[in-house]
Amino acid sequence: MAGWSNWAGNQSASGITVETPRSVQDVSAIVTRGGKVKAAGSGHSFSAIGRPEQVLLDMSGLQGLRRVDRDSGLVTVGAGTTLALLNRLLADEGLAMTNLGDIESQTISGAISTGTHGTGRAFGGLATQVAALEMVLADGTVVDCSAGERPELWSAARVGLGALGIVTAVTLRCEPLFALHAEEGPLPLDELLDRFDELVAGNDHFEAYWFPHTRWTLTKRNNRLPLAEGLEKLPAWKEWLDDEFLSNTVFGWVVAAGKRWPGLVPLGNRVAAKALGTRSFTDVSYKVFTSPRRVRFREMELAIPAAAMVDAVREVTAAIERSGLRVGFPVELRVAAADDIPLSTASGRDSGYLAFHLPATVDHRRYFGLVSSVLEAYTPRPHWGKLHDLDADALRGRYPRFDEFVALRDRLDPEGVFSNEHLDRVLGRK
Repeated sequence: MAGWSNWAGNQSASGITVETPRSVQDVSAIVTRGGKVKAAGSGHSFSAIGRPEQVLLDMSGLQGLRRVDRDSGLVTVGAGTTLALLNRLLADEGLAMTNLGDIESQTISGAISTGTHGTGRAFGGLATQVAALEMVLADGTVVDCSAGERPELWSAARVGLGALGIVTAVTLRCEPLFALHAEEGPLPLDELLDRFDELVAGNDHFEAYWFPHTRWTLTKRNNRLPLAEGLEKLPAWKEWLDDEFLSNTVFGWVVAAGKRWPGLVPLGNRVAAKALGTRSFTDVSYKVFTSPRRVRFREMELAIPAAAMVDAVREVTAAIERSGLRVGFPVELRVAAADDIPLSTASGRDSGYLAFHLPATVDHRRYFGLVSSVLEAYTPRPHWGKLHDLDADALRGRYPRFDEFVALRDRLDPEGVFSNEHLDRVLGRK
């Protein structure tokens, strides 16, 4: 028997059996032995969505490229492949993901199953890039699904929460490798909010970070360029200074100091906001999209209608300042296009995302509860892999196709082979 914990250390399990399948046939054999089975990926979810109760599938034995079609851009990859590995394998083939989040330690199956997304008004979450899936169902059957084969399963399983089956391979629609020109720098909060729609519309990929207890934000404006136009990379020393030393080492010191002496948090945030100065560079897309994250944290992220972002941010920032809380992590603001996936946080609506963080060992309940209550008027949808307190009754009204998903789950897995306590709460269980 073995134990498991997630990256943040806030979810754990003991007395479980860990299996490391090397093929889809291995996964099928494990599932048909009986018991509750979960595939936890790299454990980068903060919620208990991947918490195993009996059997944990370590998917690291299912990595790497299976098929590459450069003409169509269709690439099939093992479900246990991390985004970090995938990005490099695709680049070797002259291909790239269309959009990414800022962390690349997740497995591709975990990232799509929880609704991971990047930013950009015209770009959907990672699941919108999924052309097909290979899955093992609760009875051990191996199936392929796509828009032309078992389309109902494909539609739902792109953001399947691990509730419909074990994803063993993912086929992605990729595109020719491209560059991003990055412009990063500080912007006063009031100017950000006055210009928010302009900044979103004027950049392919826009995001901002507000530092609580200050009136400053850090903005990131990434715009797509053909590789043929050339790269202007950061010098190695500058990349290390900004992304490793300042954004991780020094930020870690500031966070640790704020935990011990909360009164120092506003000063630390002012220092952090000014230390991360202006920079401009061009590099291959995945190197701009993603950043190293060494300081461990807990996170809640809520999706609201994109058109409501400015009003919502004004309310949230005011509430945090009134609360007396000392918040040492920035609040992240992003946008994404609507999609047609039943349990995607962007299902049927262009979405704005507000992400809230605290150090991994700090009790998050008061802070996350405060901002959740402020945003409740905007019918927020929580990121499935991040912390929230909503149950099936509350979530049903936020997703027009919620019952469609649950009915499919009940048909495919009536005995709850792939369920756990968390999924029973957020999806319901008869």
